[in-house]
Amino acid sequence: MTHLVLHAVRLLGFADTAAVAARFDQGDVEPTLRDAEARGWATYSSFAGTSGWSLTEAGRAENERLLKAELTGNEDAVQELYEEFLPLNALLQQACTDWQLRPTATDPLAANDHTDAAWDAGVLHELKMIDRALASIAARLSAVLPRFRGYDVRFTNALERGWVDRSDVDSCHRVWFELHEDLLATLNLRR
Repeated sequence: MTHLVLHAVRLLGFADTAAVAARFDQGDVEPTLRDAEARGWATYSSFAGTSGWSLTEAGRAENERLLKAELTGNEDAVQELYEEFLPLNALLQQACTDWQLRPTATDPLAANDHTDAAWDAGVLHELKMIDRALASIAARLSAVLPRFRGYDVRFTNALERGWVDRSDVDSCHRVWFELHEDLLATLNLRR
């Protein structure tokens, strides 16, 4: 359980106990988080009215050690799927940019006010294509490492709700960012 708790904290960056437990559908993670804190792997802090857990450098190193052990024997399969993911990553980044910006003749960085239904429909169509491709990648990743299960479902749910780039909900962008971080962490790659 320590493995998934540390990994949840890493993926979430800064999260309360309930969010850490929910990330991999774990039960009571408080004792594991407190143990990680005692070992110097995690820290609990509060600021600006929010409180949560984050990894220390030692916790990040421990998470990387556990990920490496988990990956043993599956490096090539996950690397191949990551390489398949990368072109989709570029498409997702462009779709999110297009959701936020809609260039005009006088302003190439004009904010998308979402009054052009055709523009928004084009972005949503692109996201639906990404969603289909993600389903295949997520299924194959989950077959290798079960903790990858659910990214595709979360992305589809966000798309169905129209949550493209929101940061306060499990939006397409947020799910994608987390998946990307998960792949990078698993393969011990840096952004």
